[in-house]
Amino acid sequence: MSASTWVGKSEGRRVTTASDAGQGGYRIEDLSRLSGTTVRTIRAYTDRGLLPKPERHGRANVYDDTHLERLRRIAELLERGYTLASIKELLAAWDSGTGLGGVLGLVGEVDRPWSDEQPVRIGLPELIAAFGGAADLSAVEEALQLGVLEAVAGTDDEFEVPSPRELAVAVELHTAGVPLGAITGHLRELRGQVEYISERFLEFTTEYVFPRFLERPPSDAEAAEAAALVRRLRPLAQQTVDAELARAMRLRATEHVRRHLGDAAPDTPAAGPAAPTRQAPPQETPVRVPLPASTVAAVRALVGPAAVPEFIAAATDREIAARRMDTLASGGAAGDGSSDRSTGKRAGTGTGTGTGTGTQQDSDGRDAAD
Repeated sequence: MSASTWVGKSEGRRVTTASDAGQGGYRIEDLSRLSGTTVRTIRAYTDRGLLPKPERHGRANVYDDTHLERLRRIAELLERGYTLASIKELLAAWDSGTGLGGVLGLVGEVDRPWSDEQPVRIGLPELIAAFGGAADLSAVEEALQLGVLEAVAGTDDEFEVPSPRELAVAVELHTAGVPLGAITGHLRELRGQVEYISERFLEFTTEYVFPRFLERPPSDAEAAEAAALVRRLRPLAQQTVDAELARAMRLRATEHVRRHLGDAAPDTPAAGPAAPTRQAPPQETPVRVPLPASTVAAVRALVGPAAVPEFIAAATDREIAARRMDTLASGGAAGDGSSDRSTGKRAGTGTGTGTGTGTQQDSDGRDAAD
């Protein structure tokens, strides 16, 4: 047998050499086919230090099972979202004796589904029927782009639904009268906002909880501890968003109804804590005061329906204070003989609220409303 003999194998063309004492090897083309990695990428990984250099036998580069396993490990980490720079650090730690089992367990915990929903399949006829029976293929295409639907290989009229709840919400909104275009537009806007919330939560926990695990590749024990933390923190983001959304809806829904119904809305407060409003002192009892409809309409146009009571109360307080100041000033002027009542000059000013209130003293010293 010569120093290098090529022997065909079903899993690739093996190389048996005298120097490796019977150890098998692959040509780069065979390694590419077995690993699913292009020849160009294998060479790039070798140049960047991600893959050990092959042995040289004559004019041939010979790769072995170590290279094949390394390529599969790189592909797995890439699928999990690691960058090549991070993968190089992890592989270096692995080569130095730090196991990757704990790290991969941590990554597996993070990759675990964040919802208990199970995908379902739906046919195009069933989908059309759910949305009122009108075929709108452009809406189907948009749902595919958004990921609400996913195409099923080998068929054009069947789809996978990753989140049945999300599709059910769309069906209910459409049944209630919301156009499909408005539903998809709202989903795009909502998705951007939710992705921002998730990014902020990840930044928050990375800054305060996980920094010691990210300074270097963690040991198996450290990775196991980090995975346990992920399991504990996993539900917190959902719980926080649920609680804050409930609070916001409770406040905003009541305000929204009053803004649109105006005087037709009942005076009884909604259940639960309400939005902060101007409260009368405990000893005072609110009294209904009839106001001209035109005045209420003008104030509503100026400050919005929700702020009408507070604005009118503030304007009244301001007018009372202005009149009290006029009285005090008039008393001081009478004491030093500088009163100008006989001239009919104005001693008070309006409040500037647009309500037409103010005081003017006539020639005989009486207050008269403008």
